[in-house]
Amino acid sequence: MSFLRRWLDPIHSKWFYKKPTRQDVLPIDQGLTIHLRLDDVYSYLIVQQLAKLNEILVDELKPLKIVISKHVAVPPNNMTAEEWQNYTLNDAKNLAKQHGFGYDDQPELPSQSALEQAEIILKNTPLRDEKFLYLLEDVFHMLWQQQYGKLRILYVMASTQHKAQQFPERTFNQDAILASYFEFGGKKYNAFDDLLRLTRRLKQQKLLTDNPIFLINHIEWREHLINDAEELADIQAMQPELDLYIALEDPISWLLLSYIKEELAEYYNIQLRIYPLSYHGRDQFDWPLAVRLSKRTKVAFTPFCRPTEHATSEMAKLFYSVDDDAKVDTMYHILEAAWVHGKDLSYKPHVEAVRKELSIDRHTEQDVQARLKQNDIECLAKHQPNFPVLVLRVQGRVYTFDSLYRVWMIESILSQVLEKYYQSS
Repeated sequence: MSFLRRWLDPIHSKWFYKKPTRQDVLPIDQGLTIHLRLDDVYSYLIVQQLAKLNEILVDELKPLKIVISKHVAVPPNNMTAEEWQNYTLNDAKNLAKQHGFGYDDQPELPSQSALEQAEIILKNTPLRDEKFLYLLEDVFHMLWQQQYGKLRILYVMASTQHKAQQFPERTFNQDAILASYFEFGGKKYNAFDDLLRLTRRLKQQKLLTDNPIFLINHIEWREHLINDAEELADIQAMQPELDLYIALEDPISWLLLSYIKEELAEYYNIQLRIYPLSYHGRDQFDWPLAVRLSKRTKVAFTPFCRPTEHATSEMAKLFYSVDDDAKVDTMYHILEAAWVHGKDLSYKPHVEAVRKELSIDRHTEQDVQARLKQNDIECLAKHQPNFPVLVLRVQGRVYTFDSLYRVWMIESILSQVLEKYYQSS
């Protein structure tokens, strides 16, 4: 990085965060498309919302286009197919419980023969628009709740009374997709995690005829699920523990750590521990999305001086140069220097400045790279598809989840634990 950029970026960073953000108006000529897989559990969840979404779309976006793909893409983060399957089934169970969706308490993947029958039903039905969406939801229920008798009856009717239909709003292909997603204006929105972001976008562009009401039990940023003083004291007495496995070059690590430290840790008396990971190349990110997330979480963020592999090594040395009881504050300060103040932590003067701010007399003599590799091994053993990885311990139970999209689970789990505690008492 040039000397001029090192001097200008901190100033540029302050200006960037304070300036008002404007979203481009996305084109609507391609309409709104939902991509599904019959054996994808996230598709099963989202089809339970499609009829309601279609009902409030303006005519220009109707009919809602349905694309049903055949194959699953390669799982993320070096997960095996079995690990990905187990993760999605458990994750969907948590999502369904939180938001009141239909879901089997002991879910299992639909059989191959059932999937083939379901595809024939959906290909052959003459139903269109909202009637097709209701059929689509019913078929998914039959698949995922093993109602194979009902499915067989529909299959016999569809295969004997109808031929394959050709409707422009309904497509079946051989594409490999990992999980269901929406496509609008050239952008992709994860079908479940980005549903609220998508509906906010549609509302902003006046493409909805009514207020979108989805994910009723969604926990908003900076709003607490537990507010009663007595209940809060009981949770605090349990002294929950939370481990964070973070990639230092990942801006989400900063947004998540800052939010948890400022908003959740002291409030619930959560004992935080941080495990930095070796460089994973997470600095290639959707920067406008990160800025919007920072606005929603009210955490300052600027996409300058993104930490390089060398910078993450220097950051880890600073982190492991302090005592355990100072590690959380130290990591907060280091990431704030990079992601808010535009410090280039591959540049020795900037590193020295941060070291002095943290009152670190000398760097650790530990083998920092070995520590990072050990953290990598422990993180990999959690079998999570994304970073950061969070491990919550409370009342003898361990809960593992990942990413900024699952931070709400901290409060949701604490609420459930408290309810069980009162029941047992």
